[in-house]
Amino acid sequence: MSPSVLRYVLVLLGGAVGSAARYAATNTITHRFGSRYPFGIMAVNVSGSFLIGLLMAFFAERYVGDTNWRPLLVVGFLGGYTTFSSFEWEIYFSIHKGDWWISLINVVGSVTLGLAAVWLGAMLGRRWGLGL
Repeated sequence: MSPSVLRYVLVLLGGAVGSAARYAATNTITHRFGSRYPFGIMAVNVSGSFLIGLLMAFFAERYVGDTNWRPLLVVGFLGGYTTFSSFEWEIYFSIHKGDWWISLINVVGSVTLGLAAVWLGAMLGRRWGLGL
């Protein structure tokens, strides 16, 4: 298997495990604390953000071994677990480089446009009879 094909397989496997972990964590936390406030999603987003910071710092500054761990754990597992962690990493990295305006535009733009996209999708879904 070529190295590039192997990386795709690792992303696929990591993403499957990450998605299952997100589902399990969200359901467990929601069952325990109720569903009025989305504690499960918040816990997943915050823990994923912590993990991407930890792993990216480790891979960038300390680890010199096999390069396949990053596609498996960061892109695959954390990508399946939460894309919020990638969003948070990009903001952190921009601030670290001194690009405060880029970070601010990314935060405001992503949250505002993402919320608008959710609203539009839900509105169209209702109009087309898809639910809600």
